[in-house]
Amino acid sequence: MATLNITYQGQSADYELAIDFAATDADIRRIAAEVVRSGGVRGLHVPHLPNTAFESFVVDRLTGPNDEQRIYLRPKVPFGGSCCGS
Repeated sequence: MATLNITYQGQSADYELAIDFAATDADIRRIAAEVVRSGGVRGLHVPHLPNTAFESFVVDRLTGPNDEQRIYLRPKVPFGGSCCGS
């Protein structure tokens, strides 16, 4: 069991996920789209969410201090990039 944290359009919510922690990124993105669309994620329900909504999102896997497995699905961010020049 892992906790899937989904961040979408400025909202973030957790979903208890009965899946292998090593599931593919594509599987995580597909599952996330299905549960967000169906209303399975409390506080994050988007009924008309496209199947490709999470296509470019990053999947991070972390293990907490108590061996809690967490999977984060989040948008890519420009950290370390030179977006603005100097």
